[in-house]
Amino acid sequence: MTSNVLTSDMFLASRDAVPEGLRHGVVAIGNFDGVHRGHQAVLKAAIERARIVGGPVAALTFEPHPRQFFRPDVPLFRLTPDHVKAELFAALGLSGAVTLTFDADIAALSAEAFVKRWIADGFAADQVIVGYDFHFGKGREGSPVKLSALGLTHGFQVTIVGAQSGEGDTPYSSTAVREALADGRLEEARGQLGYRWFFESEVVHGEKRGRDLGYPTANMALDPAVTLRHGVYAVRARDVRSGGPILFGVASFGRRPQFDNGAPLFETHFFDFADDLYGRPLEIELIAFLRPEARFDSVETLIEQMDRDSVAARHAIADVALDPFGPEALTSAREQPAP
Repeated sequence: MTSNVLTSDMFLASRDAVPEGLRHGVVAIGNFDGVHRGHQAVLKAAIERARIVGGPVAALTFEPHPRQFFRPDVPLFRLTPDHVKAELFAALGLSGAVTLTFDADIAALSAEAFVKRWIADGFAADQVIVGYDFHFGKGREGSPVKLSALGLTHGFQVTIVGAQSGEGDTPYSSTAVREALADGRLEEARGQLGYRWFFESEVVHGEKRGRDLGYPTANMALDPAVTLRHGVYAVRARDVRSGGPILFGVASFGRRPQFDNGAPLFETHFFDFADDLYGRPLEIELIAFLRPEARFDSVETLIEQMDRDSVAARHAIADVALDPFGPEALTSAREQPAP
């Protein structure tokens, strides 16, 4: 996505307030972590309703994730932080999004108070779209059925989207995506998401061992809660700020057992690229899981394996080089003509 999406007042800048341009339209409500195919069904239903009745279509979501608020001691692998969700919302064709800060005040609102404050008064919504398992209000007292009843009181209609599933009737879920990524099953995660999973992080200085090995790397520290499988990956990347050309490479994520066995680090060697990337935020898209992290008998043996990894990564990347990057896969699917 272009950088103007990330700075739009209708997306990231609209925390805890509803821009006038998003009022009197259709609202889809949920956490939407991952914006997987189940979430997309809710959002696409909202977009379709907006086409029929007119007006804007927006997402109403929450940060931090309510699970993090109620259980701060339990790490949660966030698939799509707020700014990444904004990219995916824009790619699907939403007009914008409002992100509520999930705090003690929000948690204490009754279902009816939440509806009045945010849906009726804030959005002045004509239509509300939610998933079948959506709950809200203090103690999760609110359900889709209760939301429908409150809609009659406050003058908006509610559409409830049923459970969605893929091949083998496996339900789409953020948990399933996390489990697939933790096992290195990237194609399964992609099947759940409808796009290849990607993350954003800033390039930091490392020990620079890669230069000595003939494989200089761009190093990134991921959130400690990320449970991505440690190992070697074929990847694509792009500079978030410049919107420059897509880079291709081979990456290692893990604790570097050959050397220090320290904190996990994502280290990417980009092919045919030598510019300075320090301090730049990059989006990294995972193409293929090549092998688990391992310790070798010698540095020479490690280098030989890195050579093989590079060949394998180039082969994997060649098959997808022209595919849309990350969220653009959703834009591409949206723009395909109807069968």
